[in-house]
Amino acid sequence: MNYIEILLLGYALSIDAAIVSFGYGLAFSKDRLKNSLLLAFFTAVFQFIMPYFGWAVAKVVYSYIYTAANAIAAIIFFILGLKFIIDAIKNKKDDKPKCLTYVCLFAVAIATSIDALCAGANICLLNGNIFKSSLLIGVVTFLNSLFSFHMSNFFRKINSKVLEILSGLILILLALKIYI
Repeated sequence: MNYIEILLLGYALSIDAAIVSFGYGLAFSKDRLKNSLLLAFFTAVFQFIMPYFGWAVAKVVYSYIYTAANAIAAIIFFILGLKFIIDAIKNKKDDKPKCLTYVCLFAVAIATSIDALCAGANICLLNGNIFKSSLLIGVVTFLNSLFSFHMSNFFRKINSKVLEILSGLILILLALKIYI
């Protein structure tokens, strides 16, 4: 695989992380820089690591991984989306800044990097350089996630409850896309 192909693959794989980052960017009003960096870092690290796992098991269980991976990612996105919507509807009145927990960061990072696992298997089957590919995928994901989180700032004037519900719906639609 050449650099252009790897960059295109990295961009395609980073779309899920960018969509999730955009959704979180809509929902968070405080600690935006910290949350955006944490989210970009976690998604990028998992996008870097997951192709190695796919690479390692490609020849043994590729078809099983692909089927289960989509179902797992869809379930995680659906649950996160429902959580966003339920939290928005609860009408909570706390002044605590919203922050991503490490459990949530890991769940998002895993859910958005399942495709990278499968891409690693494809890289193996194409005899591509796994380190070069994984590094570029991780860097592209970090930049795309960070950019998407901060692009959501243009939509901040809309009622936050509506934005949180919209964020949840985005995650649920992403889950349905993966499932279908």
